[in-house]
Amino acid sequence: MGGSTVGKGRKVGKGAREHVRVAVVGSGFGGLGAAVRLRREGITDFVVLERADSVGGTWRDNSYPGCACDVPSHLYSFSFAPNPDWPRTFSGQPAIRAYLERVADTFGLRPHIRLGHEVLMMRWDERELRWEIETSAGSLTADVVVSATGPLSDPKTPEIPGLAEFPGKVFHSARWDHDYDLGGKRVAVVGTGASAIQIVPAIAPRTARLTLFQRTPPWVMPRTDRAISTAERWLHRQLPFTQSARRGLLWGIRELQVSAFTKRPNQLGLIESLAKANMARSIKDPQLRAKLTPSYRIGCKRILLSSEYYPALARPDVDVVASGLKEIRGSVLVAADGTETEVDAIIFGTGFHVTDMPIAERVVGADGQTLADAWKDGMQALRGATAAGFPNWMTIIGPNTGLGNSSMILMIESQLNYMADYLRQLSLLDGSGRGGRTALAVRPSAVNQWNRRVQARMERTVWNTGGCTSWYLDAQGRNTTVWPGTTGEFRRATLTVDLAEYEVVRGRDRERGRVPAPAAAAATAAAAAPSGSAAAPAEEGAA
Repeated sequence: MGGSTVGKGRKVGKGAREHVRVAVVGSGFGGLGAAVRLRREGITDFVVLERADSVGGTWRDNSYPGCACDVPSHLYSFSFAPNPDWPRTFSGQPAIRAYLERVADTFGLRPHIRLGHEVLMMRWDERELRWEIETSAGSLTADVVVSATGPLSDPKTPEIPGLAEFPGKVFHSARWDHDYDLGGKRVAVVGTGASAIQIVPAIAPRTARLTLFQRTPPWVMPRTDRAISTAERWLHRQLPFTQSARRGLLWGIRELQVSAFTKRPNQLGLIESLAKANMARSIKDPQLRAKLTPSYRIGCKRILLSSEYYPALARPDVDVVASGLKEIRGSVLVAADGTETEVDAIIFGTGFHVTDMPIAERVVGADGQTLADAWKDGMQALRGATAAGFPNWMTIIGPNTGLGNSSMILMIESQLNYMADYLRQLSLLDGSGRGGRTALAVRPSAVNQWNRRVQARMERTVWNTGGCTSWYLDAQGRNTTVWPGTTGEFRRATLTVDLAEYEVVRGRDRERGRVPAPAAAAATAAAAAPSGSAAAPAEEGAA
């Protein structure tokens, strides 16, 4: 399956564009993880297309003051690339970005990475059974595309009347302007998500006055962050099993918490009490405490971790407007409740395009339909990886693979298992070892069955019943973002590819107008499979 020249692909036919076996889009955790797995599978004929000038994904883009991870470092890292030298239990953005740079170096990924190659369009060529890819730096073709752009890659800024005429400085938290000095400025922070609660404590001491526009208050638990001692790091380097044990303990605790989120939301009442106690320790003003107390069940939105957020809001030079931003009149910000605030700068901490990812507009499938059109009524993909109508295409961190309480790296590694077996199956079916003569097209029935099971399980989760509106939900109110189970269950569901869930397409048979024999066999297997088979997730722990 691999090519002869690492990261350089090959030419197919006179004057043809460069062709590779696999094109990976994005160089964050998902993209770099995919690249490592490809090399481990013996595939060297691949490229990683990255629009920026360095690797790192969201940990490159988000460099705002105070940026850090809310998952413990020893769990928020690849199992195949343990880092005994994490500086803190919850490490900051510089340490995480440096870790990803080391992964690229350690595993020899640099020759494969194409920086400054933003993907403009990907089209499936049904005749040639390959993807035509147009980038900002040229074009190429690939047998398989692995999209690892991630849901936190394209910032979302709300359309506020008057924003274009605002005379001051405006930027999103994910596009921080480090050249702009906030010192002595009147600053508005719009939003109260994971980024905002880190930004506010970091910049409040520098600003003349900070105003937080809060549409919905978050539940905030203390973040028990500390420096990892020299002795701990030495122990993890000398005895690697101690680091594995630490990671395993962190993982196990979070697996045990899943049931409360997915099956028994009423059990979260004790956690709510702890969150209220955390607030009461810092917020003594009863009116401010009322503003900051959520009216929905804890866990409905992501539980945020910070030990500095509430103390920052209690500062005399920080104001909380318990209302969303409605309009802007010159330099005056007007909230939905009529509150007016004059500011010099606006920082939007308003999240990302998660359920409407812009990359979906740039993927054109077998019937000429974009992925955005295919997902206009809601994202859905078999096992979070493959979408109907898009052969030889898969996504990392796809629909319903997000987590509310654990590390996304666990989910990414599970999807890498699926990707590896997908490519093995293609190679076996192709027979030539060169690729490009066979494609796997996921059956719409398999996608629909998987999605129905996922959505049925979602009905009793805290994300659907907790009484909030979150970024987990799409425009139709469906939760197409979060996985309603444990990470262990997802790993079991993605260990191997079930060919009964796919149509096998062969180029030479297509030209002769015959149904490929493997596809017919797969169809027979699918018809014979009992209801509730591997085509959908079973209820974990069910009798």
